[in-house]
Amino acid sequence: MTPKRLMLYVTLFVLSLYYLLPLWVMVMTSLKGLPEIRMGNIFAPPVEITFEPWVKAWSQACTGLNCDGLSRGFMNSVMIVVPSVIISIAVASVNGYALVNWKFKGSEIFFGILLFGAFIPYQVMIYPIVVLLREMGLMGSIWGLVLVHTVFGMPIITLLFRNYFASLPPELFKAARVDGAGFWRIFLQVIVPMSVPIITVAVILQVTNIWNDFLFGVIYTKPESYPMTVQLNNIVNSVQGVKEYNVNMAATLLTGLVPLSIYLISGKLFVRGIAAGAVKG
Repeated sequence: MTPKRLMLYVTLFVLSLYYLLPLWVMVMTSLKGLPEIRMGNIFAPPVEITFEPWVKAWSQACTGLNCDGLSRGFMNSVMIVVPSVIISIAVASVNGYALVNWKFKGSEIFFGILLFGAFIPYQVMIYPIVVLLREMGLMGSIWGLVLVHTVFGMPIITLLFRNYFASLPPELFKAARVDGAGFWRIFLQVIVPMSVPIITVAVILQVTNIWNDFLFGVIYTKPESYPMTVQLNNIVNSVQGVKEYNVNMAATLLTGLVPLSIYLISGKLFVRGIAAGAVKG
């Protein structure tokens, strides 16, 4: 083994430890009882493994007046993520398809406005959205938060689809037009079947962003419809009773399981989608 390769392996090993060490501490702490945690060695594996903190984090931990754990927040997050991802990807894919293959007068201006929308700071829009949701009767509801995530995810997802469709051979579109196919037939029978990689990229990005969102969740919903991240904050920052670090760690791991699972399951498709043109301008 050459010195350069040895140095490369050592560097990769140190970086891996740097990123994995917090995860190791969280997992080990979540499997210990409180007496063992008070002994102080946070890196040591548990002497006696217990899953009681996981059970309590899921179904018994108190968030305000409710003591039903993260289970209610999990269902709320699922009800927020599923329609937000489906609607934003469905609309953004049609936008990207139209911007590439069915250009209309002012399409470049429309695309420029979408790009501008992708870089507007969320904080600027908080109060106008509060007024808008209140007027629509959606303030404090799950569907109000679905609308917010759909709108805010639209610009960047449209940009991804637009760039991906621009990388496809234009001869496919022209051949379908010669055969007499129209807007929706070309989209559904030609474009969509070739778009699995970019759809996977969009799903991963949207699920991760929406699932991990805290700001919109705490502002635009109420306690009954809080997403999982807001409930996690309420559990971890609770000032009542004994600080249960094992329950806090278990709750944190439970909250991150969904986006982590998606990354692990669809990681290859994500890389293929990026390589196939998702980030080409």
